[in-house]
Amino acid sequence: MRSRITMAGLVALALSGCDNNEVGDVSLGVFTTKDIKIEVLTDPVVTGVTCHISNVVADLSLADPSDMSISCRQTGEITPGMIAAVDKSKSGDIVFKKSKSIFLKSLKIRRIYDEASQSLLYVAYSTKETEGSFKHSLSTVPLWDTAAYRTKP
Repeated sequence: MRSRITMAGLVALALSGCDNNEVGDVSLGVFTTKDIKIEVLTDPVVTGVTCHISNVVADLSLADPSDMSISCRQTGEITPGMIAAVDKSKSGDIVFKKSKSIFLKSLKIRRIYDEASQSLLYVAYSTKETEGSFKHSLSTVPLWDTAAYRTKP
């Protein structure tokens, strides 16, 4: 009976790692348990922006690697109201957060507004130092040619 409960717990834990935002899964080879997972994220405030995040997932490891990449593009309308709702501080808003290990490491995506260039910056980063550096990646979405773009005086 105890082994069934343990097995059910392991299955539930494995399934909890499944993500319905996953759009790609690239194996890194036959002799490794690591894969590149590609997820899609629509910005919850600026819904006209879609980001694709790739990161390495180690299925049989307690800690996933910290490497990641992000690419964001305008895929719909971006309105002045959306930009008005964006945090304008230098640290911006966290728009996505995902646990990467049981050791308090997570992958975060932060949106920062650059008013001078009228662009949205999306920074993907790991919250735990790995091999002497914090891993991060950056993508920008200019507001040029959207309803939210303001002509400069």
